[in-house]
Amino acid sequence: MAVPFRRTSKTAKRKRRSHLKLDLPGMVKCPNCGEATKPHHVCSECGYYKGKEVVALEVAE
Repeated sequence: MAVPFRRTSKTAKRKRRSHLKLDLPGMVKCPNCGEATKPHHVCSECGYYKGKEVVALEVAE
């Protein structure tokens, strides 16, 4: 069975794993309220999509 001749250093290990990080989704500004939302999704703050109200959100008082 093959055995590494030398131990892998911390630097070499971290360089190899540099591409395994998590990415944040791209966000866009809602044209109606200005809140950051995912593209092609209904705004969770105002309920608008493409300038039209799609979801009527109730105001909790």
